[in-house]
Amino acid sequence: MKVNPIMLEVFKNKLSSVAEEMGVALNRTAFSPNIKERRDFSCAVFNKEGDMIAQAAHIPVHLGSMPMSVKAAIEEIDIKRGDMVILNDPFKGGTHLPDITIVAGVFVDGHDKPVFYVANRAHHADVGGMSSGSMPLSTNIFQEGVIIPPMKLVEAGRINESVMKLILNNVRTPYEREGDFKAQIMANMTGIKRMEEIIDKYTLEKVIFYADELINYSERIMRKTILEIPDGSYSFVDFLDDDGISKKDIRIELNLTVDGDKAVLDFSNSDKQVEGSINAVYAITLSACLYVFRSLVDEDIPTNTGCLRPIELITKKGSIVDAVFPAAVAGGNVETSQRIVDVILGALAKAIPEKIPAASQGTMNNIAIGGVDPFSNEPFAYYETLGGGMGASPVSHGESAIHSHMTNTLNTPIEALEYTYPFVVKSYGIRKNSGGRGKFVGGDGLIKEIELLGGAEVTVISERRRLSPYGLKGGEDGARGNNLIISGGVVKQMPPKFSAKLKKGDVLRIETPGGGGYFRFKG
Repeated sequence: MKVNPIMLEVFKNKLSSVAEEMGVALNRTAFSPNIKERRDFSCAVFNKEGDMIAQAAHIPVHLGSMPMSVKAAIEEIDIKRGDMVILNDPFKGGTHLPDITIVAGVFVDGHDKPVFYVANRAHHADVGGMSSGSMPLSTNIFQEGVIIPPMKLVEAGRINESVMKLILNNVRTPYEREGDFKAQIMANMTGIKRMEEIIDKYTLEKVIFYADELINYSERIMRKTILEIPDGSYSFVDFLDDDGISKKDIRIELNLTVDGDKAVLDFSNSDKQVEGSINAVYAITLSACLYVFRSLVDEDIPTNTGCLRPIELITKKGSIVDAVFPAAVAGGNVETSQRIVDVILGALAKAIPEKIPAASQGTMNNIAIGGVDPFSNEPFAYYETLGGGMGASPVSHGESAIHSHMTNTLNTPIEALEYTYPFVVKSYGIRKNSGGRGKFVGGDGLIKEIELLGGAEVTVISERRRLSPYGLKGGEDGARGNNLIISGGVVKQMPPKFSAKLKKGDVLRIETPGGGGYFRFKG
């Protein structure tokens, strides 16, 4: 079959729209504010080998790693018509335990095996573990929540109640979790239906052909993009503030080699995995590489497996960027992924400075609050990440108070937060003048103050509290973030990562970092 460029564009949009519609279904049927309001989820379509063909414009740290989870599901489970496989194991393509993936096969008559797969991944506000919100200052993965290997959540079109009960008995908010699981199931059902319609209209042979060609097309454009980067070796080093257990800086080092249309990213000199929960598994590092290089592409190509074919990732097993079981990994997905991006961009700034911005806030400012609602006497678990400043670029100022890089979520609206949880939002606004100065100014961070209406356990995992987001070309660094607790009028400075029990009337204040500036300020 010969490639028709018009039909290639048609299939690019059709397959991407399947993932987008899955996301709409998940968004509208979810129970938790983290999924319903913040849209902390991702959806994608895969071929029969588990390679990603198309994705929705969702969350980079989810999507780059999801093919590894899909392949783990395919390898370990015989997926039949009407089955859906659930898993969250970070050492099988997952990211951290709250991110739960559900995989389903697309079948056609005459085929015993799936001809395609659809999958979605959503961040659940609690999956058990030692602290509410399942983002603890842990020292091993067993403290972080329930570990789900690949297993059938849906079998022959019916929910496996034994599996569902096993999971729900290990979380603090089972009603909310069950609602979110069913929303994920409905999202996959939507994806299956749309894929069946496309196959009925165009034939299976043609859909498979163009799915493969979309992967090849993305590979060609990625090679063309890398070819425009000057050949050479470029290195960069940056550090994480700490791991929440000790106060030692944690080194992430990249040696990037560009040779023609190929790029090799070698993180072998990065520090060993640490005791605290900011270890990143291999899938996360791969996601960061995909995100950065995909961002360099000017053409409107599908983000799929083809984008990674010209890229070789080298890591050392047991390191901060390739942690091994049973490392604690809750914060690696959200914090270490951001620093890996900063390091890759820092190396690329030496090769193609005209394209690379200064560092953005470099953290997701994770907040988890849980306890018993004093008004309903029911357990609650709240989780949110906060935006901050984007780095300035060679041609523009950075955006303020926005999620950047490996996260693509929204904020939780104050109305939704106060309606759902026993909180009052005392203030929420832009943190003025926190962006790094320069000819182009880094974006400002934000300030959020939450007053508790009852006692609760609070966990914060954040970065860029001791080490600032870097500026470029003489631009100043962005302002560091701050974590504060206000109790009885007394303000207490808290470390980058902490867990504390607060009482009614206490206020948690988070000041997020600003982005780095670009070019030295004159005048």
